Amino acid sequence: MDIKHVDGENKGQVFLYALSTCGWCKKTKAFLSELGVAYSYVDVDLEQGAEREKVLSEVRRWNPSTSFPTTVINDAICVVGFQPDKLKEALGL
Repeated sequence: MDIKHVDGENKGQVFLYALSTCGWCKKTKAFLSELGVAYSYVDVDLEQGAEREKVLSEVRRWNPSTSFPTTVINDAICVVGFQPDKLKEALGL
């Protein structure tokens, strides 16, 4: 899995499942960067074969509809879609 990391303030483990071509995913990345929050992400559509299936299985665990973006915070909270208010609340901001 090609996980990318964006440096910023540590607000816990923030992981974003995204698509490289998704406008809402780009907005979520930009929003997290604007907040200055450290996060990791994977562009699921760029994964191939078994790795892609593995990532999709992880997404389904949090979001059975497998829609994007899916943001998982501290392996406890899942925010589906571009929802700035919910992201801020989940991050304690």
